[in-house]
Amino acid sequence: MFSTNQVKIIHASVDHVWNRIHDFHRLDWAPTVINHVEKIGNLAGNAPGARRRLNGSLYENLLAIDEVKHQVKYSIDDGEFPIIKRDISNYVGTIKLNETKEGITEMVWSSSWDSKNKNAVEYYQDIHATLMGELDKSFHFLANKEPKIASVISMNSHVDQINN
Repeated sequence: MFSTNQVKIIHASVDHVWNRIHDFHRLDWAPTVINHVEKIGNLAGNAPGARRRLNGSLYENLLAIDEVKHQVKYSIDDGEFPIIKRDISNYVGTIKLNETKEGITEMVWSSSWDSKNKNAVEYYQDIHATLMGELDKSFHFLANKEPKIASVISMNSHVDQINN
């Protein structure tokens, strides 16, 4: 069995973050990662058993949701590499929001699965980190109303230097 556990500070209150993520059918806060969410079936996005297909190829199922503890538990049922059914089984992910003493959110995203494909660990770590970053960035964008071009250019230049 493989697992990941990642923690990220989201610069918004737990209630604001929860309002953004508790609908299983809504991932518009991560447009660079998820470009299409298809609701499968008739269940609401906060009802256990709700199903979705992401980007036309990744099937997920909402296993449990706790509105008081701000926690979501889901499974991945099928998808593309490295989350293809023959490589990954019994995937369960949990997202938990905790309020910090500063009044912002600590997001904990953990997952576990069975696999013979050890590359999946890096994949899940990367995708979860990217999604948490997108969520945090979505609050910065709303707070500032307009993106700061200089910051974006500076960040891109820094990334290019690291990659070269």
